[in-house]
Amino acid sequence: MIRHFNYLATNFKYSFIIRLLLYTAISFLISFLVMPVLIKILSQWKLYDSPGNHKIHSDFKPSMGGVAIFLGAIFALLMSLSLTDWGAQKYFFISISVMFIIGLRDDVLALTPKQKLYSQFLPVLLLVFLDNVTLNSTYGLIDLPFVPTWVIWFISILTLIILTNAYNLIDGVDGLAGSIGMVGLIFFGLWFYAIDNMVFSLVAMTFAGAILGFLFFNWQPSKIFMGDTGALMIGFLLSFMAIQFINANFQLPVGHAAKFESSVSTALCVVIIPVFDTLRVIILRVRKMQSPFKADRNHLHHQLLNLNFSHHKTVIVLVTINLFFILLAYLLRNQSDKLILPLVIGICLIINFIVKKAQR
Repeated sequence: MIRHFNYLATNFKYSFIIRLLLYTAISFLISFLVMPVLIKILSQWKLYDSPGNHKIHSDFKPSMGGVAIFLGAIFALLMSLSLTDWGAQKYFFISISVMFIIGLRDDVLALTPKQKLYSQFLPVLLLVFLDNVTLNSTYGLIDLPFVPTWVIWFISILTLIILTNAYNLIDGVDGLAGSIGMVGLIFFGLWFYAIDNMVFSLVAMTFAGAILGFLFFNWQPSKIFMGDTGALMIGFLLSFMAIQFINANFQLPVGHAAKFESSVSTALCVVIIPVFDTLRVIILRVRKMQSPFKADRNHLHHQLLNLNFSHHKTVIVLVTINLFFILLAYLLRNQSDKLILPLVIGICLIINFIVKKAQR
């Protein structure tokens, strides 16, 4: 079967896009077919996500939807081994597999927040030190002649950790995390396709396809949650893609059709919902003299639900905001980060003001 798919892909005139669509469809199909079996197994083993004070659901429900996402994407990527040189990405695959295992362990054993955070340093350090996935420049944001190596490592590690956990924190409404993750990965997948980077394009699109298969079972009324098994893995993948996007974009020649002059701001726009939401709740907690890691119901999706938005409308509103920021970044792609970044921050402040005023 694998040989048949590879033969089919390589004998089309536009084999690149055919392969991309083919393996994306395969990842979707595997995820979609595995999901009912996974739900049945998890229910039999009583591996449920329990209701809690900061959680919206009031019933016990299976939580490891990320297992099907991982299987769908990885199997589709394994099928493409003979078509693409994956050797250079071995540390990435090891890292994302480790992050998947950390999420799986947390869903099964319920790790403490500190245990979960400390565990994440292993896959992150693998990426930074062995795969050299780093933010290795100021990218025109600050005029510095030289950036010390330790600063590069520190900022890169911090970025990967923050983005991974920021994405995990928006997994509070049926369909939200999956939809936001899928939108971000489709953007990165299409952009890497535009610059002929088949490897990253395939990775992004196959995971997006697998998430779509999951969403059929996670859209309200959901039958399964993503769990940390999926949320940590996808957040980690998005942070990896964001850094690779910034670096690859920075290396493109001036005038390239796919070049964004505001690469940092564009990457931020792609992950704006988890980043904005996380910074917002941390500031609120610190102002109340609370631990920034204390769980509460101050997230954007909680605020929209408090305004009597349904789960569906909450997801639609937040995904629309995400798409708006991506469109804004695209339309202003010839402008510098020094212009776009303040604009993005300003719009976020306006959104926060609107949400606060609506609560009164």
